Amino acid sequence: MAHTRKTAPEKRQKLVRDGFTMPEADYALLAELKHRLHAVKREARKSELLRAGLQALALLDAESLAAALDRLEPVKTGRPRKSA
Repeated sequence: MAHTRKTAPEKRQKLVRDGFTMPEADYALLAELKHRLHAVKREARKSELLRAGLQALALLDAESLAAALDRLEPVKTGRPRKSA
């Protein structure tokens, strides 16, 4: 009778929950990217698009990364005030 060895289950990566603010145009860009993926029958969550963007930025050299950041519209940090 062969003895089967159980492999240890893969360790799950710890997930971090965070909140942030972005301009409406950037938020709309997430919807546009999701819409473009429909053409290739691929669904994506906002978090997947943001993670893919981070992976793409990680491939850039420091000068290209700085240039990409320089093209962004400045955003006031902090939470937006609640409307009364």
